[in-house]
Amino acid sequence: MKKALFLLAIAAAPFMSMAQTKWNLDKGHSNVKFSVQHLVISETEGTFKMFDGNVVSAKPDFTDAKINFTVDVNSINTDDEKRDGHLKSDDFFNAEKFPTMKFTSTSFKKVKGNMYALEGDLTIRDVTKKVKFAVVYGGTVKDPWGNTKAGFKASGKINRKEFGLKWSAATEAGGAVVGDEVQMVINTEFAQQKA
Repeated sequence: MKKALFLLAIAAAPFMSMAQTKWNLDKGHSNVKFSVQHLVISETEGTFKMFDGNVVSAKPDFTDAKINFTVDVNSINTDDEKRDGHLKSDDFFNAEKFPTMKFTSTSFKKVKGNMYALEGDLTIRDVTKKVKFAVVYGGTVKDPWGNTKAGFKASGKINRKEFGLKWSAATEAGGAVVGDEVQMVINTEFAQQKA
């Protein structure tokens, strides 16, 4: 009987070592930023104040990570209430009907060193498209309170019109008032969920 239990333990060991670990977003140490060209000559920047996410991974280097992230569209902030109201309208996000942006990863691969390539499905309004992010993995540490934290910085870009954010106007010279390309930078810190 003891021999049978010993053999069972050996057989189960690889599966035990691959146990899934969940990481929850530390919102106080994370941010979601974006920028878009304005009048061709400059950029307007903004943030989303409310968001959430988690990572599930069995490997310490996160190469098998499954990532989910949501953003509350109504929390958009460009330091201009009138502009924020326009962005929430049907010209752009239609936040009343589509209050949440969602991202679900399909792959997270190490490129070199601490550089990763993240791919997944991004949903804005009622449109879902494949997107790619370049990610820098900052590392994993224990904070002074015994929590294990992991940090990531993701950068990418989308064409807003492909997601139904189609409002446009032209300058006197014929250039676009608002550019089509939106640059995104998402800084995240995740806390390992305690058993």
